[in-house]
Amino acid sequence: MQEVNYLVVIVGPTAVGKTELCVRLAHYFKTEIISADSRQFYREMTIGTAKPTADEQEGITHHFINSHSVVEEYNAAAFEQDALGCIQSVLAQHKVCILTGGSTLYIKMLTDGMDEIPDVDPEIRVQLQQTLDTQGLEVLIKQLDELDPVYGQQVDRANPQRVMRALEVSIGTGMPYSSFRKGTKVERPFQIIKIGLNRDREELYQRIDLRMDLMLKNGLVDEVRSLAAYRDKNALQTVGYREVFEFLDGMYDEAEMIRLLKRNSRRYAKRQLTWFTRDTEYQWFHPSQFKEIVQYIEQQMNNPKLP
Repeated sequence: MQEVNYLVVIVGPTAVGKTELCVRLAHYFKTEIISADSRQFYREMTIGTAKPTADEQEGITHHFINSHSVVEEYNAAAFEQDALGCIQSVLAQHKVCILTGGSTLYIKMLTDGMDEIPDVDPEIRVQLQQTLDTQGLEVLIKQLDELDPVYGQQVDRANPQRVMRALEVSIGTGMPYSSFRKGTKVERPFQIIKIGLNRDREELYQRIDLRMDLMLKNGLVDEVRSLAAYRDKNALQTVGYREVFEFLDGMYDEAEMIRLLKRNSRRYAKRQLTWFTRDTEYQWFHPSQFKEIVQYIEQQMNNPKLP
């Protein structure tokens, strides 16, 4: 009987406590961690992405942290292929590999492959809505014609929601929206165990506020200022960076910047939870339930799914 290998997927909202738990799991299962945080890929973005420090990594190998430069174009489709190769390499030496992060599309692409019409990171829709509000529908139509000329000729060009839907998929995946319209869920050469982490909302929001205070104390504003030349990159059009750029532009004062950083981070956490909880394969735990999580993983490993 062929030996079964496992990818343990740990998801959850920002600041929930994924890093600490995954490091403990990696020690327990004597394995390595694949990061699916689409902003921790970039070497130049450290404070605003809450990258785990060397001390926090505790000697565990973390793949896809500082793997790219912000000047490089990198998307979910490229990550899917790169991460699959990395997972296979880890599983050649270990029975278990751990995948973790809060980037919804990147995780779904890796676990399920290309959906017929995939969901994408909700931040992209926010950006497109801002473009629609400030520049109008024609700008979005022109962008869609460039990214997906096939669907550009099919879409109702007077319907902003359909135009934005096609654009957010094209931008988020790096592939034309039309290429997904006949896709199917793929089978992976390993079994996947999905675990979600969550906390009481008040507890989670307090942790988000504290994390933002620490980021500011550690030099977030200076980090963002140093990235001004790259502010048009998608990686920097996200919560934690956009608000600081606008502060540096003089759009509001420091107190308002801090309020927006915390508010938008809480809203992002809520969107992440909404996205992940739609997948009924996730088993949910509090991050402190280490023993229960290990028991659940081992239970799944002791009862492998038949092909």
